[in-house]
Amino acid sequence: MHMQGEPRTMQHQPHYQDVVAEVSEFLVRARESCLSAGVAQDAIVLDPGVGFGKGLEHNMTLLKELPRLVALGSPLLVGVSRKSFIGRILDRGAEERLYGGLGLAALAVTMGARIIRTHDVAPPLDAIRMVGAVLRGPRGAEWAI
Repeated sequence: MHMQGEPRTMQHQPHYQDVVAEVSEFLVRARESCLSAGVAQDAIVLDPGVGFGKGLEHNMTLLKELPRLVALGSPLLVGVSRKSFIGRILDRGAEERLYGGLGLAALAVTMGARIIRTHDVAPPLDAIRMVGAVLRGPRGAEWAI
């Protein structure tokens, strides 16, 4: 998982020249380190770290450009559940961000994410299954399982 800075300081003025390129480069290097250490290719999942050392615009850019991260070739994990940037956009507290997170989870899956990290399992699963049903037919509802 990509994270700029440390947990205590990561949200203090994060800065990137090109957030997608910098996150991609980090993930490729991390994957190579794992492979060199003997981790099997099929055991590696890439996580761009949405919300971890990234400002509102960085997060929005990463989500908009998910296909660039999917193109790195390893399964992509996206965690958007209850993120503060959802609260900033929708003016909602952490416990009121479910619907915004559902929209982003469904978007992420349609853009190629393979795993969604969430606080609330059933609602995103239903949303993703419905997206699968529309995109792949009724049997596509099994897409997320």
